[in-house]
Amino acid sequence: MNWDKDAPVGIFDSGVGGISVLREAVRLLPRERFLYYGDTAYAPYGTKTPQQVLQRVETVVDLLLARGIKALVIACNTATSVAAKALRERLDIPVIGMEPALKPASLLRHGGCVLVMATPVTLSQEKFLGLMARYGEGAVALPCPGLMEFVERGELDGPALDAYLRRLLEPFETRQVDCVVLGCTHYAFLREQIARHFPAGTVLVDGNEGTVRQLRRRLTETGLLRESGQGSVTLETSCDRPQAVEQMRRLLQM
Repeated sequence: MNWDKDAPVGIFDSGVGGISVLREAVRLLPRERFLYYGDTAYAPYGTKTPQQVLQRVETVVDLLLARGIKALVIACNTATSVAAKALRERLDIPVIGMEPALKPASLLRHGGCVLVMATPVTLSQEKFLGLMARYGEGAVALPCPGLMEFVERGELDGPALDAYLRRLLEPFETRQVDCVVLGCTHYAFLREQIARHFPAGTVLVDGNEGTVRQLRRRLTETGLLRESGQGSVTLETSCDRPQAVEQMRRLLQM
């Protein structure tokens, strides 16, 4: 384990979606140094095979380990579903993953359904099926292929996104939806746009804050929490487009 408190916390995602987790991490852990890696050149993970996702995750994690990270946050529900168990068995640093916030959403249900929006891979994995078995009464899993790509392209609003969401959510117009789970970190940037397609009062939840609170717990337990000094953020990507890092910066500052 890297016992250097001043070492960075590594956070990665298939692209820019994990910036929503990084944003929460900066808010709750302002003294930490964060190294964010967006695997944008290989996005999306959510429509790839589990084996393809695992191979990319291992490549990215090796890059972050070479930079001396003291903890790892998998800021991607798909990557967590596929790779978290293997990474925890392999690594001796804290590994914190994501999962759709179905448990807190189940407490908000009052006669209607809980709609879980996520990538096809996330919804097909054993991790999510276990969540459904425990907290999924009245829950409906909704695969959203193509939705995260709007965020990757920087299309956070507009007629194309609205038409996509209208087609996707049309079957739920006549149903009582008590809560919507944003089961992909990209979807946090589309919260307002998704909310427009539901009645006022429909609650939207994500797992970002819970993930960062778990990071803080693990850093505290292992004596790695940085309690003094100036925090920092470093943004990196596998993509060679110069606009990619600038897009991350804009999302972080939203």
